[in-house]
Amino acid sequence: MAVSEMNFISMIGPLEKINDIVNICGKSGAFQPDNVFSFYSNTDGFSNISDENPFSEPLQKLKNAVYSCGANLTRVDVSSFHVNISKIDRYVAWISKSIDDLIDKKRSFYQILNDNKDEIELLKHFYGLEKPISDIKACEYSIPRFGKMPVDSNDKLIKLQNDVEKDGIDLVFFPFETTDEYQWGIYFADIQNAKEIDRLFASLYFEEVNIKSYDKNPYEAVSELQNINQSIYKKIEKINKEISDLWESQKSQCMKFYTKLQELSTYFEIKTYAAQYGKSFILVGWVPKENLKDFTEKISLIPGMEYTTEKGENILNHLPPVKLKNKKIFKPFEFFVDTYGMPSYNEVDPTAFVAITYNILFGIMFADLGQGLIVSLVGYFMWKLKKMKLGKILISCGIFSALFGTLFGSVFGFEHALDPFYKEVFGLAEKPIEVMHSQTTNMIIYTAVGIGIFLLILAMLFGIYSQIKRKNYGEAIFGANGFCGIIFYGSTVYMLLDMLIIHSGIVGFAYILGCVIIPLICLMFSELLIKLVNGRKDWKPDSWGDYLAQSFFELFEVVLSYVTNTMSFLRVGAFVLVHAGMMTVVFTIAEMFGGMGYVVALVIGNVFVIALEALLAGIQVLRLEFYEIFSRFFEGQGRAFTPVVVEDSTN
Repeated sequence: MAVSEMNFISMIGPLEKINDIVNICGKSGAFQPDNVFSFYSNTDGFSNISDENPFSEPLQKLKNAVYSCGANLTRVDVSSFHVNISKIDRYVAWISKSIDDLIDKKRSFYQILNDNKDEIELLKHFYGLEKPISDIKACEYSIPRFGKMPVDSNDKLIKLQNDVEKDGIDLVFFPFETTDEYQWGIYFADIQNAKEIDRLFASLYFEEVNIKSYDKNPYEAVSELQNINQSIYKKIEKINKEISDLWESQKSQCMKFYTKLQELSTYFEIKTYAAQYGKSFILVGWVPKENLKDFTEKISLIPGMEYTTEKGENILNHLPPVKLKNKKIFKPFEFFVDTYGMPSYNEVDPTAFVAITYNILFGIMFADLGQGLIVSLVGYFMWKLKKMKLGKILISCGIFSALFGTLFGSVFGFEHALDPFYKEVFGLAEKPIEVMHSQTTNMIIYTAVGIGIFLLILAMLFGIYSQIKRKNYGEAIFGANGFCGIIFYGSTVYMLLDMLIIHSGIVGFAYILGCVIIPLICLMFSELLIKLVNGRKDWKPDSWGDYLAQSFFELFEVVLSYVTNTMSFLRVGAFVLVHAGMMTVVFTIAEMFGGMGYVVALVIGNVFVIALEALLAGIQVLRLEFYEIFSRFFEGQGRAFTPVVVEDSTN
């Protein structure tokens, strides 16, 4: 339970060397820049370096060009690939134009295909017209209108034809295709009466369509367009081959330029944290101890550079960032710690503690050998397929569920499936713990409370250690989670046990006075005592009466928190009983079906119990960690160490 030792570094050098420095900082993967202005009291003459990132535009341009041709970019080794910005710009401009020209040409061909497709669909409605379309449109004394009108308008057309015949107007409509809704065809409007005829057909909801003038009939025109489309498809295939050949020939080079641009663009952002002072620059940040030697050696190679370092513990007012340092087995549980809050630099890292207690509590609450292995399997696939951090946590939780399931003798709800195992290995007639027996039930409840008492005392010990580490000795001695708090809580618990069960005779007036009453009084005046120990001159309250009243109610709240935090652990025992009860219900329902239905009901019941109980147990254990345990020693007010690193950006 520790964090990496962090060192602050301040670098000053000639402005023309800033690019060399930011490249070193970026390539190290271990440098987190910080605000220069917050580390210097006198910043007169300081100014921000606000140059525009010259690498972001060509980077985006290169990505757009490559992605437009359906290829992907990945980072490669560019340690021996050295180019300047002008060469980068020339290459990106060339490859982008080469790809864009081919893509634009292909796009124009697809547009022609779409236009031809629409034209073909339109022409098919006029199959049966034997004359070339150009001949129809070339009529000297009438104007042809190609289009469609609703089928319902046919009766209205006949009526209109009769009505206007006496006026010498001919309404002639030649249908070619009839669908459920429309009649497709042509009408002719003689030049003298064109406006009136158009008006009459408009009243019939006739919709004119624009057909291009072909020197062929519709059927022949469609055949010609289809032949044109076939030739266009061949041209598109040729362009695709050109794009593929271009990509294959430039793939390696593109990857190098992409990687180099990613690095240079990322490293350039470090410059935004630097400050200019005359012809010099100042850059500050944080480097872990294990990387400091290599980092400073590279800085020293740059002519004119100077630097100073300081241990993070000596400048806590600047909030050194935190890099968690945990064993591989505990590392997945950093996810929970980060969810609650990153520990401060001088605070205890609770990751290992969370990993151990979470697994044990989850295993007890969800104790089943078969179901636990299923949970581990689900967690494994969650991590392997989706890279979900929760998956790694479920793997270990499932293993502990299986271990406690073995202890309780439960396999997919079968409570005596492991009896032969106990007989063979331990010589027992059956499993040692029968959850649903009344005597065992009481033992489980008492054990759950005992676990809670142990974990709370352990959390308070961590709290004392954490306060000493911060040099907050007053809180370590007189705080509710300090020495007085742990004496009062532990002594009160032992006193109750002695009165109810042990009867040792140790508990007497001296015990109560020294271990219960005096610590309780210290807790009541903890605020005042803490200030005195910490050397605060403002330790006296403004009003003793108000202070005593406030302290009394705060003491009541503290004592109540001891009780409620302890009782919260009853849920650990309750879930043991709930699991057994739920599986009893599953077996009862299964027995109602019998035969194959029995098997199906058991499978569905187990799936339901695994999903529901794993979720509830996971949430409840996390609640115990966050509210009952963390509140005793962990504040989580730190900030994570986020060094500048180059990340693949393929969106």
